[in-house]
Amino acid sequence: MSINNSYFNKNNTIVSNSYVNTGRNPVMQLFYGEGGISQPIGYSRFIFGIDLDLVREKLADGTISMSCADAYMTHVLKMTNTSHFDKDLLNTTTPDGRQRSTSFDLILFRIPYLNDDPDFPQLWDEGVGYDFYDVKDPIESDKNYSNRPSNWYQTTTLDKWGEPGTYNNLNIGAYPFSALTIVDAQHFEFGDENIEFDMSGEINNLLDGNLPPDTTWGIAYLPQLELLTGTDGTYSVGFFTRHTQTFYEPFLETTYNDLIEDDRNYFSMGKANKLYLYVYEDGDFINLDDLPLVTIKDPAGDPITGLVNLPSCRRTRGVYEITLPAFMGYKTPCQFTDTWSNLKLGGFALPDVINDFTLYPIKKSIQIGISTFDPSKFGFEYYGILQNEKIINTDIRKVGVIIKEAYTTNKMLPNVDAKYRVYVREGQTEVVVQDWTNINRTPNEYYFMFDMRDKIPNEYFIDIQIKMMGQTTTYKKQIQFQIVNKK
Repeated sequence: MSINNSYFNKNNTIVSNSYVNTGRNPVMQLFYGEGGISQPIGYSRFIFGIDLDLVREKLADGTISMSCADAYMTHVLKMTNTSHFDKDLLNTTTPDGRQRSTSFDLILFRIPYLNDDPDFPQLWDEGVGYDFYDVKDPIESDKNYSNRPSNWYQTTTLDKWGEPGTYNNLNIGAYPFSALTIVDAQHFEFGDENIEFDMSGEINNLLDGNLPPDTTWGIAYLPQLELLTGTDGTYSVGFFTRHTQTFYEPFLETTYNDLIEDDRNYFSMGKANKLYLYVYEDGDFINLDDLPLVTIKDPAGDPITGLVNLPSCRRTRGVYEITLPAFMGYKTPCQFTDTWSNLKLGGFALPDVINDFTLYPIKKSIQIGISTFDPSKFGFEYYGILQNEKIINTDIRKVGVIIKEAYTTNKMLPNVDAKYRVYVREGQTEVVVQDWTNINRTPNEYYFMFDMRDKIPNEYFIDIQIKMMGQTTTYKKQIQFQIVNKK
């Protein structure tokens, strides 16, 4: 499993019945209520677009592949609440006098197309505003205030929304709330929770071409809250926007299955096993024109019935997988061959590739006895990233992990349940960038791919986790490095 982070290409908070623009504010405030002396009456909505170019590139080159039966691609919108880090802020007011919202629901909606026609998504500009209020004095102008589009009424200088605010919460007009496409909804009990909206169906439809590429979205309170009367003030919740100067820039987290679990060295009787074909050109993975076919031959060299010309799948770029059913009834150990055919590259046919593997008895991976094993300790060596290396944010690194018994120099362990995770540090807090993820296992190495292109420049840490004999052990800060901007 791997992740890809996609970031906003524009965002704005629009305020009901107002021309104010806050597109460049580092924080978006969603508010509702009847206001007070210093607060506006009404409510706000947040609108945004997502840059999916890197995901599209990975789909095009096969890094993300939907070829295998267990392939998947999920997408979760993540935004950090500005109150998330301090519980003392609960049940208090914001610096501008608003009450902090609690016990509410937010919706994620698709901004309606003009006349409900997908050929005409509503295009809008982010704007150059920062503040909600014009605080200029008679002499100076307030450069942080702007009423240039987009805003509640306008998408651009020349164009208007089909309905002010993108939709009507009274369920009237051509763009009523009831006609909205609600992508997801989330309940906030305390008001300091982070946003995690599931956009999997929406984004997959967009990537498949079933939605126009200029589709954008919005976040808002339910209409019942937007229209709530009788409040004694304004209630708000804040999230960091794409203009934040912190690490907490909002993003779409795409998770996809590219895990390699090669059983060639540990092909055991009585269970399903996986074999792989790795295709390189000048040291880099490359895709074949078609999916290879696989035929398995027994120790006598005869094709096994039912295992002839089996279709493989592409797990990721240049890596092809076949899952074989459990082998039974053989005297072990014994050797089989796997022949990969239908190999074409650039329109040219390539010769078949013949590999071999040894079938072992099931007891090779299962131990039964009267005693338990002592938990093992491990040592690690790495290649692909140097300790404390400064890495340009355009790099893609293959990080190899050599797993050994601790306090030994060369006793490597070839079959270990190993995971890694990536995080940054904010004071004493570990902010997870990629949660625990299985490390790829091939016949000759453990490795994972780490793409710097979708990571925010910062100092990063990698932990390793080993599971064995019912014990899970985490080895902290195994790799430490920095991602820096390319000049």
